[in-house]
Amino acid sequence: MPDLFALLNDLQISFERHDHPAFFTIDDSEAYLKEHPIPGAKAKSLFLRDRSGNQHYLVVIEGHKRLDMKALGDTLNEKLSFASPERLMTHLKLTPGSVSPLALINDEAKHSKVLLDKDVFDQELVQFHPLINTATLLLAPKDVLKFIEATGHEYTIISL
Repeated sequence: MPDLFALLNDLQISFERHDHPAFFTIDDSEAYLKEHPIPGAKAKSLFLRDRSGNQHYLVVIEGHKRLDMKALGDTLNEKLSFASPERLMTHLKLTPGSVSPLALINDEAKHSKVLLDKDVFDQELVQFHPLINTATLLLAPKDVLKFIEATGHEYTIISL
């Protein structure tokens, strides 16, 4: 499996690491972050699939937004649902609660399409899990885009 931190260093992407208890959802993080704030915008990443299971989408949205999956599906001309933990492990080598665009390092087959919420990528700094949910990296959005490009994935920035 590729080394995330080696790639970040190779790309000269600076980050700030914050270790913490396991967070599986944005709600899980709220109490802890009141006592131990981390700067930057909270983001959540969702791993979705189409009806046939042949196409997967990594969707990154602002942490407190609810994704309207029907509207997104209509935009993509797909019927979307959440991918199973087994699909998440197969394609991104992750367990639930650890999804982030940094997981694209594990999608060597380029199976996932990447959709990024404009509201997240308009921020100065953004929080993402580094393949585990017991740490958060603080990154500049331009560096996240540089990382995604380095993994060979294309992305689309949209309003969600």
